[in-house]
Amino acid sequence: MKTDKILLDHGSGGKISHQLTETMLLPAFDNPALAMLDDGAVLSVAPGRLAFSTDTYVVDPIFFPGGSIGDLAINGTVNDVAMCGATPLYLSVGMIIEEGFPMADLERVVAEMRKAAQIAGIAVVTGDTKVVPKGAADKIYINTAGIGTIKEGVDVSGANARPGDAVILSGTMADHGMTILTLRQGLAFESDLESDSAPLNHMVAAMLDSGCDIHVLRDPTRGGVGTTLNEIAGKSKVGIRIHEAKLPVRPAVAGVCELLGFDPLYVANEGKLLAFCPADQADTVLSIIRQSPYGKDACRIGEVIDDHPGRVFMKTHIGGERIVDMLTGEQLPRIC
Repeated sequence: MKTDKILLDHGSGGKISHQLTETMLLPAFDNPALAMLDDGAVLSVAPGRLAFSTDTYVVDPIFFPGGSIGDLAINGTVNDVAMCGATPLYLSVGMIIEEGFPMADLERVVAEMRKAAQIAGIAVVTGDTKVVPKGAADKIYINTAGIGTIKEGVDVSGANARPGDAVILSGTMADHGMTILTLRQGLAFESDLESDSAPLNHMVAAMLDSGCDIHVLRDPTRGGVGTTLNEIAGKSKVGIRIHEAKLPVRPAVAGVCELLGFDPLYVANEGKLLAFCPADQADTVLSIIRQSPYGKDACRIGEVIDDHPGRVFMKTHIGGERIVDMLTGEQLPRIC
């Protein structure tokens, strides 16, 4: 039975459910573990430590310049696993789909998930699909969970920042958040606003393989760079100083932020990372990051200091200092 929209029957576990799995999902993510169609995947992993992460994606709108809920769901969990210093290997995918959701849109979402998984070099090995009555959800929600292996000697954590570390940001801030906001509000700007959704695992692998002493890796998603730096300062019990003049923001993004009253420091990113390493290794780490297509705008934005543990400060353009506090409240809901 071929339909142009999702029916409640697609979530029934019966014939039409199996047709959806066999005609769309299996071909998209084909691999031996998934092809077994058991209740879970049986996987081979190397001895040692595993990293495990899960996230749920409810972004609105589901399609946007630079990506969609599909590649966002893959890239987001790939990046969360990579920020543990791990090599992401396997993902699960769970979808909650609203009755009446266009089949063509689902095909597009799945195709973009498949492409993102191929770029990241990971396998989707198990999953689940549920359909809820029209009005009980908003189009489609996706959960992904991922696991990866951590090499011997790698010790990356938000609690590992040390005084004297350089703070590196892999690219421009606020691209994803401002792209979603302008679309959601129906704002028309003659600009190149585009989400930065991207997998960062290959970039991370190159950094770790270089022999550099990477202390902290974090991707500043919800809450942005400002909130993520506060989390690291709190966990590591150190102070962090950043420099306003060094913060990278695309002119189009800066213009929209100024017009709408948003601080780019607190706007979500989906393809950037923060890296902390000894200051004498910062140039090497920057060079490695800039070799990635997702790291061409990487720069050193600050340093870890002994003073004021748990606090983040910014040296302003005029030479003063101000506190960069953690974001309070939800600046922009359903951003990812």
